[in-house]
Parts: sequence; C-alpha cells; structure tokens
Amino acid sequence: MQYRELGRTGWKVSTVSFGAWAIGGTWGTVDDNESIAALHRAIELGVNFIDTADVYGDGHSEQLIQKALKDHKEEIIVATKAGRRLNPHTAAGYNRDNLTAFVERSLKNLGTEALDLVQLHCPPTDVYYMPEVFGVMDDLVTAGKIRYYGVSVEKVEEALKAIEFPNVQTVQIIFNMFRYRPAELFFEQAMKRKVGILARVPLASGMLTGKLKPDTTFEDDDHRKFNRHGEAFDRGETFSGVDYATGLKAVDELKTICPAGMSMPQFALRWILMFDAVTCTIPGAKRPAQVDVNMSVADMPALSKETMHKVRAVYDKYIRELVQYYW
Repeated sequence: MQYRELGRTGWKVSTVSFGAWAIGGTWGTVDDNESIAALHRAIELGVNFIDTADVYGDGHSEQLIQKALKDHKEEIIVATKAGRRLNPHTAAGYNRDNLTAFVERSLKNLGTEALDLVQLHCPPTDVYYMPEVFGVMDDLVTAGKIRYYGVSVEKVEEALKAIEFPNVQTVQIIFNMFRYRPAELFFEQAMKRKVGILARVPLASGMLTGKLKPDTTFEDDDHRKFNRHGEAFDRGETFSGVDYATGLKAVDELKTICPAGMSMPQFALRWILMFDAVTCTIPGAKRPAQVDVNMSVADMPALSKETMHKVRAVYDKYIRELVQYYW
C-alpha cells in the first residue's frame, strides 16, 4: 500500500481507500457479514481511510463501520458527510441546529467522541456563498465534535469556491476516466492551498469495470436503475452523467488500451493515481474479493505517457460533450 498526505491534516492516508456507500444501500443486494468482512480485509491490506455518509443506508453504513473497527487497534480515519438528510435539501437547511444534530447522530452511529472528518454532502451551490455555514463548522471543531472538515461537491465551480474558505481541508469530487475536468484547473489550485482531494465514483458506477453489458439489469433499489436521468439526485452521480450506451462504447475502446496484467477496474483506478494532486481514491466494495482487486492497484506500476494520451483521446471522442460543461 502507498500513502499520501491528506491536505494540511498531518494524516497520511492509503492511496486506495474504502468507499462505504455500497455497504449502506442503493447498490442492490448487500450482506452485512460480507460488508464487515470486506472492511476487515481492506484494513489487513493497509487501508487506513474509510469514507461514508449519514445517509448511506440511513446511518447503517456508519454503524457497520463502528462494528468492524472494534476488532482493530490500528488508527483508521473515518470521513463521514452531513447535509443530505435535509428534506427538502435546501441551502437554508445548512444551519447551526441541523448541522449540529447531524454531527451528533454520526457520533452515535460511529461510537466516537469526535468525528475525524466531516464533509458537507453536495450542498446546493448557494451554500458556498454562505460563510456562516463554514463558521458553524469551525465552531464544531472548536467544540471538539469534529477534528477537520471538508466538502463533497458536484461541480468544479463549487470546489473552487469551497477552497477559498481557509479551514476547508478536503474536497471530494467525481474524478475518473469519464470526468477529466477537475484536473484542468481545480487540481492546481487545490495543491497551492494544500487541500486534500478524494476522488469519488472512480469506476463511474461500475461502468469502468468493463463488466456491464447492453442487457445488464439492475435491482429496483440500485440507483443505476432509478437515477439514470437524475430522477432521485444529481444525474452526474450515476455513470458519471454519461448515457449507458455511450459509456459502453467508450469502455470497449478503453479495453483495447488496458495494459497487460491489469484488469479494467485496476486500469481505471491506477489512472486516477497518476495525478499527484489526488490524495486517494475511494472505490466501493461489498465483498472481500472486490477489496483485493481494488487495493492491489496501489502498488502497480505507473501508466505510460502514451497510455495516458490514449485515455484522453477516448474521453475527447465519446465523453467530453456529455459532461465537460455540466460538472
């Protein structure tokens, strides 16, 4: 396993870490025993950073993490998120009372006295123009409820605005072979401010695994079935905003340039780690076998410049017009 510094926190975190959305729900059938086994396996392989949220399974993901960590003495950093429990999800809801309540609930779910990292969970764009919200987060740090805070964003513009606030330590953003734009300006600015970057949705909701087919079906509670066009939340979350048929075409071409000895998931994850600005990527896993594939990437050799150029060409050919100007 390899490790990189997480912004200004002083923590060094595993470059391939554990995304805990899938073990909470909205990814089809999940078995809690397998989920806990997957968490154990990740830690055994050197993972020291887990990303979750209070809405993943309505707190179930956080509770599973608490249960799994009881069996480990290693220092494991857990990042959670707050805000998406709001209904309606409005900027006005990001107030002191609500944020404090969300933090208190996560403290209970995770069984800890202080949360390592709390990220505002893809709030409405207006929140980034409300300094009082970040003042509340500062106060929660002062009160000892949280150690550090950051944001999870939908858009590059939101990321750039967020890092203007001096105590934003991390930005979680969709970055993968279908989402190149963050690397064009945001990464440079984040590095200047020593802000950690968590690359989420690294496999484009499974599209970049190369395992999906035109006739692949998804369970009713899988967002890949019910959120294709943003029916439930931002459409950019599902397949990174790329329509299913186009995504398959792009992946077919990516398969032809996948280096020997790498699977498509490994290729996609290793591509992300070629960018020094990225602290870590957080692929999800519901089973230990998936963890083994994901974590092996950290020690794989760098991709060649030729391969990187070819990936960019696929993006320009199939994907750019679909995502570049939206997120």
